[in-house]
Amino acid sequence: MIKIGIPSKGRLRKDTLSIFKNKNLKILSERGERDLFGYIKGNKKIKIVYLHAREIIERLGDGSLDIGFSGYDLLKESELNIQNKVIINKKLNYGNATLVVAVPDEWIDVQTLADLEEISFDFKDKKKSRLRVATKYPNLTKEFLFSKGVTQFKLVPSLGATEVYPFTGSSEILTDITSTGETLRANNLRILKDGNILKSTAILMSNKRLSNKKGLKKILKLISS
Repeated sequence: MIKIGIPSKGRLRKDTLSIFKNKNLKILSERGERDLFGYIKGNKKIKIVYLHAREIIERLGDGSLDIGFSGYDLLKESELNIQNKVIINKKLNYGNATLVVAVPDEWIDVQTLADLEEISFDFKDKKKSRLRVATKYPNLTKEFLFSKGVTQFKLVPSLGATEVYPFTGSSEILTDITSTGETLRANNLRILKDGNILKSTAILMSNKRLSNKKGLKKILKLISS
């Protein structure tokens, strides 16, 4: 049995399913569109599992999936021990987006990370608190800010629409994934001039330990060609 993880919703699901459709690999589900399991028509040994894009990374790491589709950003956000167990077989031509640092438009004096560093020290010295950064990407955010000399901050985990956090008193700034920047602009937020953390795209991956599993290379070649 070869188990393939496909994102359960959104554009990643739609565009990933198009790959199978274009290869004439018809995915069938016994309980209709809401079924979280499926199989390839004519080959029930290839099992499809619909999961959250983040969970696909985790399941590739623990070996309960052989192959998976997800975002490069989510792979790089995962723990190193998971990344080391995953092979990127192909970067795909959809799901393009960038993880960025954004500040409220009214912060007119903050245009770069150097400005942000200065502001963070002002917060520490004058307000006796740390600059709060709302994010769904704590690992990438922390690593990036530290690498740019911004050290006086506190991460605030985001569970939903990160764009609202600076305007509800939950954080001062944020990092978020965006494809066009339109949602940020619509919510009076601005990307710092040097605030691009990571460029991402959809990727096809497999579990490194299971790379010699019977039939795995054949299906990988088929869906990646």
